[in-house]
Amino acid sequence: PAGLTRRGFLRGGAAVAVAAGPTACSRGDEVKVRPEGVPVSAFTKTSTAEEVTAGIDLAGKTVLVTGSTSGLGLEAMRVLAARGANVIGTGRTLAKAREACASVGPRCTPLECELESLDSVRDCANAVRALGVPIDVLMLNAGIMSLPKLEQVRGLEKQFAVNHLGHFLLAHRLLDQVKAAPQGRVVTMSSSAYKWAPPAGIEFDNLSGEREYDGNKAYGIAKTANGLFSLELARRLAGTTATSNSVNPGAADTNLMRHLPAWQRRIFTPIARFLVKPVGVGAATQCYVATAPALAQVSGYYFEDCNPVVPGGSMTNAALAQQLWTKSEELCAGFLA
Repeated sequence: PAGLTRRGFLRGGAAVAVAAGPTACSRGDEVKVRPEGVPVSAFTKTSTAEEVTAGIDLAGKTVLVTGSTSGLGLEAMRVLAARGANVIGTGRTLAKAREACASVGPRCTPLECELESLDSVRDCANAVRALGVPIDVLMLNAGIMSLPKLEQVRGLEKQFAVNHLGHFLLAHRLLDQVKAAPQGRVVTMSSSAYKWAPPAGIEFDNLSGEREYDGNKAYGIAKTANGLFSLELARRLAGTTATSNSVNPGAADTNLMRHLPAWQRRIFTPIARFLVKPVGVGAATQCYVATAPALAQVSGYYFEDCNPVVPGGSMTNAALAQQLWTKSEELCAGFLA
């Protein structure tokens, strides 16, 4: 994209209720299953992104955040830039990315990355490659949620195409730069909505979404795919200094639920502040996983409320994760190199 140079850079009612579920499920009366050997932090479900990064110096570090134009992505970009990082902030359009980056400051460089378009993802990755700098944090944050009607991209259900496949391609093309960093980290946004997926986790025979489409189920499949991608990537990064972990931010006060029917939004909006996390709190876990010194060698795990948790469903199915990776490569054929 014009102007991007290395020099410039371096300088349904039920749906509403369930969408609020991750916060409710973070109450102190729930017993969390922690993975063995993974550090547990002192941070909690009320910690903010500023608090979890306090005292961390990111000067000289390069961070890429997808979906940086609003919500958790914008907050993560703001906080990480405030800690000294040079942040590449992507958006669906260059205009939106520029606006978001300008609101944060000179440490932010805007790029267009329309995740439903493999051409756009490839072009974004090429622009980042051209910078010639290691990527210390690749934060795969962008997403869409619970589309009420079936929408498809290249014959694929749109949430799977955007939330998973676009990010898969971006990460695939930037992986060498992540590995070139002293301790590169890939942080992938998943969700407790993986529980909405069917027992199979990923319906490989229904990636079109045409069979019994349900927006919440499709979102659950996409978020399961995010978790499985992160798991398989961690396996592939074994023996390097790079890591891969996934994050459940919990329900936060963002525009993620903008696709819900109008009547559900009317019900939800007045009570949202009682059910969901403020944006600063919602962005805490991804910022913690991206920066915490204690996690320098931690890879292949799922975090919520700034701590590791063992997820259920298909999220720890290593064979399924490998199968998804192979299928994703097939779906991205012609764009991987």
